[in-house]
Amino acid sequence: MTNPHLTDLLDRYATLRDTILGLEAERDQLGAELKAALLDGETVQTDLYRAELRTSTTIEYPLDRFRECFGDAATLEVATIDRKKADRLATAGDLDADTLANLAVKKPRAQSLVLTQVRA
Repeated sequence: MTNPHLTDLLDRYATLRDTILGLEAERDQLGAELKAALLDGETVQTDLYRAELRTSTTIEYPLDRFRECFGDAATLEVATIDRKKADRLATAGDLDADTLANLAVKKPRAQSLVLTQVRA
């Protein structure tokens, strides 16, 4: 028999999750409309907030230039394997898929609470 307290917790959790999902969808839609307007040169401000666009950037080091500057040992030291690229190479037949699968190490990152809808 299910603990009534846990049932109440699950009901509240599901309600909050559904509410948040709806709010996030609305936020995303409003954000898209605001971004489009700002990209068109519009400006918008309230008493509390001013909307502006900022560009996020990432820094990458070109492999060949990094290798020229720092050598093979340093390049190998900082290199990472791109799982998606490796999977594409295996799919294309450039890498042995079985060997790649046997090489894989799964590391847990986080546990998620997943709700599955129950039919009444």
